[in-house]
Amino acid sequence: MRSFPRRRPLLTGPAAVTAALATLAALATGCSLDTSDGDAEPGSLAENAALDGASFTVGSKEFTEQLVLCQITGLALRSTGAEVSEECGLQGSNTTRSALESGDIDMYWEYTGTAWINFLGHTEPIDDPAEQYDSAAREDLSENGIAWLTPAPANNTYAIVVKTSTAEELGVASLSDYARLVADDPGRATLCIASEFAGRDDGLPGLEEAYGFHVADGNLATLAEGAIYHAVAENDPCAFGEAATTDGRIEALDLTVLTDDKHFFPVYNPALTVRSSVLEAHPDLESIFAAIAPALTDEVLQGLNARVDIDGEDPADVARDWLQQEGFIGG
Repeated sequence: MRSFPRRRPLLTGPAAVTAALATLAALATGCSLDTSDGDAEPGSLAENAALDGASFTVGSKEFTEQLVLCQITGLALRSTGAEVSEECGLQGSNTTRSALESGDIDMYWEYTGTAWINFLGHTEPIDDPAEQYDSAAREDLSENGIAWLTPAPANNTYAIVVKTSTAEELGVASLSDYARLVADDPGRATLCIASEFAGRDDGLPGLEEAYGFHVADGNLATLAEGAIYHAVAENDPCAFGEAATTDGRIEALDLTVLTDDKHFFPVYNPALTVRSSVLEAHPDLESIFAAIAPALTDEVLQGLNARVDIDGEDPADVARDWLQQEGFIGG
């Protein structure tokens, strides 16, 4: 079992200024997206749940998978009779969690590792997915009044990726290999990360501690999460980058995930988190997402994410198609 160190201070210099200005701009202009896409006809979800007269606000973080999950949630709820407003695309984990706690939104999909380390303040992740979920759910409900519904089997954990041809050229297949490259040839170990990853205990600070390396600021670039994949594929401005393992761009852009040979990154199973008062008032939420969550595997999320990021489809259309294909909502 490994412990995470104290957080590394956020990046300084031009990259940090750019990231800060972008965040401020998003907050100033309203960082959420109301992207509701009409009604949903009843399907199998409506056979065991009825939410007529209920009203919910569904939120999400800003990256593709969260946008798709936000739309899946809204459509699922509408198919059982609820009225739904969506605030998809809130800026970052802390903002989205605060919106849930304050009542600005009623629910959103969170990841077990994120909650355990970043919201519940633990320094030692739990390697067993079921135990990690049970521990996070139990503590979050007890301490914060946040209920966790059925988790998905997908594990959207962090990873470091590199273009496959670059990995072969450099002889880098694992994070230990990358650590050696940072020490031996730092100019070829350039790394792109998102600003949140720079400051998370389960992000770059902990990764550097676990593998015994340090990327100098001159070899570190801060980009929007979505831009990192193409930057790595083009080897500009970096050869390596932060990634999420359920992102469809990894396969589409021929990127290689470096093996986490020291098992640093925690388990990140997504589950819908709901304020306990909302769940108590509408217990049918349990059965709806107990049906949906088990179908959200790594492969399913990779495919849904790729339809948005590679094929350019709208998250709402992708969510509706999948729900209809699974029979969860009507066609």
